[in-house]
Amino acid sequence: MAVLEVEMSLYEAILARRSVRSFTTQKLDKETIPSLLEAAIRAPTAMHIEPWAFVIIQGKKILKELSDQIKVMLVTHTQSEQQQPSVKFFEQLIKQDFNIFYNASTLILICSNTSLTASEADCWLAAENLILAACAMGLGTCIIGCAAPVLNLSEIKTKLGIASEFTVVAPIIVGHPSDTPVRSPRKHPKVLSNIQTN
Repeated sequence: MAVLEVEMSLYEAILARRSVRSFTTQKLDKETIPSLLEAAIRAPTAMHIEPWAFVIIQGKKILKELSDQIKVMLVTHTQSEQQQPSVKFFEQLIKQDFNIFYNASTLILICSNTSLTASEADCWLAAENLILAACAMGLGTCIIGCAAPVLNLSEIKTKLGIASEFTVVAPIIVGHPSDTPVRSPRKHPKVLSNIQTN
């Protein structure tokens, strides 16, 4: 398959990657999704099992409907479990116009066949490949981890065509960023030991 031309090297993409939460209305080109999935499936996989599967969701209406459903369930679950989420996040959830997918044009769900060895770890590696490839193409991404528990409810999985043996691991929004997020600071690597022998 043809792979889209990228705008930066791998290392540049690693350094440039940001979690994007503001997108333009521009849709992804039809060649983009196959290229992103091709990057994803090139990830390392335990014993070459390749336990991943993908769900592609595009369209403002369906993403808004899904967002509204997830918000209600998250608020209900939080209140019933008497959990204490961050105040800022809870305030966002209860706003009617807040879209948990930040109005991105596309949502990609990386799903894991949980009956296979190291399947979840493999899927996170695939997610990283996809995110870095998107960054190199000039696209923005963000993992919406809080959506995963709701996306794994049986009625939602049925609606989205996700077979029972698969679990949503990484919900990733993808789109054209409307701005460039500020780089988040990182701590220096914490090296617990550095053992060298002659």
